[in-house]
Amino acid sequence: MPKIYELLGYPIDDNSPAVIKSREKAYCPFISDRCDGGGNRFMSEIDLSNHDELKKLFPNLDSVPSGVCSIQLSDDTAPWIICPRRLLYMGKKANKSVLKGETQTKLLEKCGIPKGMEIGIWAELKVKYIYDNEDDDTSAFDYTFDYVLMPLGKVTKERAVVDSGLEWSVLEKYLRDSGHTFAKRNEDLYIEDFPIGNPVIVEVMTSSTSGGNKKKRSCIPQAFEDCVLGKPHLAPGINYRQVWARMASQLIVKSQAAMTWGGKTIWVLQDLLADYISSSTALDLHKFIAEHTDEVNILAFSYGDNYKHVKPNQTISLGKTVLYSGPIRADNNNSPQPCFQDIVLASVCPPRNILIAALSKKTMANRMIV
Repeated sequence: MPKIYELLGYPIDDNSPAVIKSREKAYCPFISDRCDGGGNRFMSEIDLSNHDELKKLFPNLDSVPSGVCSIQLSDDTAPWIICPRRLLYMGKKANKSVLKGETQTKLLEKCGIPKGMEIGIWAELKVKYIYDNEDDDTSAFDYTFDYVLMPLGKVTKERAVVDSGLEWSVLEKYLRDSGHTFAKRNEDLYIEDFPIGNPVIVEVMTSSTSGGNKKKRSCIPQAFEDCVLGKPHLAPGINYRQVWARMASQLIVKSQAAMTWGGKTIWVLQDLLADYISSSTALDLHKFIAEHTDEVNILAFSYGDNYKHVKPNQTISLGKTVLYSGPIRADNNNSPQPCFQDIVLASVCPPRNILIAALSKKTMANRMIV
């Protein structure tokens, strides 16, 4: 039965004094701040005004996020990470310690950014573009990137105008509103910390849950409440298909966009999700193990056996990493060459008799004469 494995940063059976104090504040060690519910799970915040028993564990809080980091489907299997903060966080709340963390350091090693270079990190960056060509056909690009990393430098007003494609009156307002500073030298105006060079797009993909069942108390807030109170609990399962579908729809497009801009996209995920993709699509990631990045890049992190050897007051290391890299399209001259477009193909198609068997055991919804 699915159980919560890590809660507010630590394994649920770690009740060391330091961890208890950390939990009282709903503190997340992966962002060095109060847990934010993991991005998309902010609606799982529990109002403590109607939970007297829970309020005793969080005495100084009015509400507490359902801070579930990972779920273990069975006692002898590695946990599935369901919170993107648990896997990698580089947002506004991240201090120097977080930015120098284990997964952040291993990611930067694969980015190819020279040592000592200062980079800017933009989180949840939305890029929207509409193109109208001469044939009155309209094409659109509308995507949000988890993180965009770019080197920073001092540039002239003229270069900033050219690079951004904006009129100075518009660009100046944007720059001032976003906190940039200006310097004047020999009649030339310079902008500090302007994005230069090639971008690295970072997409963090973690597993989603199946939603849970209120009657069985397996919804995330219910499972969190029972778990933190030390009661028997049941967590929701993992929704593998939803995660794969979300990723497949963006993997090629976001990789292609970064290449167009002279950069690269790196997808950060857990090894269990990578294995699921390999087993459920025609994309066998094991054929793409690499040392260096390519057109499409996936960096997979793993608990390894670390979840079996837990030390008090310590987060579990995601020490093992594998980089999968390869081309978007197959080279027709070297066919059949594996490529990342294979992610949209089925790993296997069942024979026709399987379809007939499925039809045979289900009542028809309707019938008609055409």
